Amino acid sequence: MNKLSFKLGVLILICIMIVEGILFFFLYTNLANSRVEEVLDNLLARGNSHRDVLEKSFNDSTLNHVALMESEADTIVMITDDKQNVIAQSEPMNAEINQLIAKPLSNISHQGMILNGEWKSSSFVASVSPIQINGGNRGYVYMFSQTTVIKSVINQLSNQFLLAGLIAILLTVLAIFILSHFITRPLVRMKRATEEIINGDSKVSLKSKRKDELGQLANSIVILSDELERLKQDRKEFLASISHELRTPLTYIKGYANIASRDMISDSERQDYLGIIREETDHVTHLVKNLFDLAKMDQNQFVIQKENVNLCEMLKKVRDKMHPILNDNHLRLNITCPANIIIFVDPDRFQQVILNLMDNAIKHSPNQSTINIDVKRNMTSIAITVRDEGEGIPEEEIPFIFERLYRIDKSRSREFGGSGLGLSIVKEIIEKHGGEVKVESAVGNGTKMTILINEEDIVSYD
Repeated sequence: MNKLSFKLGVLILICIMIVEGILFFFLYTNLANSRVEEVLDNLLARGNSHRDVLEKSFNDSTLNHVALMESEADTIVMITDDKQNVIAQSEPMNAEINQLIAKPLSNISHQGMILNGEWKSSSFVASVSPIQINGGNRGYVYMFSQTTVIKSVINQLSNQFLLAGLIAILLTVLAIFILSHFITRPLVRMKRATEEIINGDSKVSLKSKRKDELGQLANSIVILSDELERLKQDRKEFLASISHELRTPLTYIKGYANIASRDMISDSERQDYLGIIREETDHVTHLVKNLFDLAKMDQNQFVIQKENVNLCEMLKKVRDKMHPILNDNHLRLNITCPANIIIFVDPDRFQQVILNLMDNAIKHSPNQSTINIDVKRNMTSIAITVRDEGEGIPEEEIPFIFERLYRIDKSRSREFGGSGLGLSIVKEIIEKHGGEVKVESAVGNGTKMTILINEEDIVSYD
């Protein structure tokens, strides 16, 4: 009883039964009333016919002839004078007929009237037709018909409706069963598919050629299954990469901490080992910070606090921060930025973006090469381009470089390859600013990263 098909079938059955019940009630009532009126109209018409004959020849012979005719019929005729005294009859009177004839009559039209139409509680229905000759009332023709005739017709009609109702119910139940099965069968398949997903089988198949809502739902479940499988695989790779990223510096820290704690090493060696420990600690701290930033982005807790920022001055601060690293790697940095460009951005987050792009460019640039930062105004945006002269990115790798923990060369050490989080953070921050990041690269020709700032975030431009 808890199945959807049962509940749906019962609901549809109740609704259809209510509609069919209302229709059958009105149809039955109209037909029954129509048959009763037909019997009464025929009775009155027969009485008027006898009345017409008597008006033409009102004598004993005609009276006896009318009574004789009705003695062979299912109806009964009683003919009275103007005082309602019986002068001719087709059958003997009984108490009910006598009571109906004794009813006072007044203002009866020449077309006659139904004297008694209560067929449910009486044994007879009756009509009366006045006999008028030369403008005077000479008597009345009473017609009686046993109500068993009407009751027989009504019973026959009721039996027909009962049979039709039973057939309609059976057909309705059959139609509901087919309909509910047609609707619920794909739902049952989808339920089983979702149970498979819950049990860990993310790869399910729901072949459906339907174009309705159920077909769309089946396709959505398949898409969800594929997406869950992809997320599952990404999670495995993410955890494996994070484990590797943390294991390596922690191994260094533990190993060099053990060496630095020995008594036989010199102070200069101990300082060297402590310096390595500090570098590895900084690497772990930076990695955890990036992971924390990405987690906040996923939870929509990454707040962007925009304010007016002089773009050229910010780029100069980035150059000052990166100056020691550029010197150590024998690299040159050229910045081309028109003066007085004011943009509406989060200064800390936007500087983080430029630093991440610069860090990437430095890691992949050969010694004695140049890194360029160019700022240009387009039709609807400002483009900030960071271009290096490094080895470039293979074309097939470009669509994946913004994925978390993705590395172009999986065999590269973290010293040269980074953690694979920097570009993911860049993309998230720029998109939260409403901007866009584009990549142009070719193997052997360097890489160009372009940040596009929308026109609504440009405060002034000279």
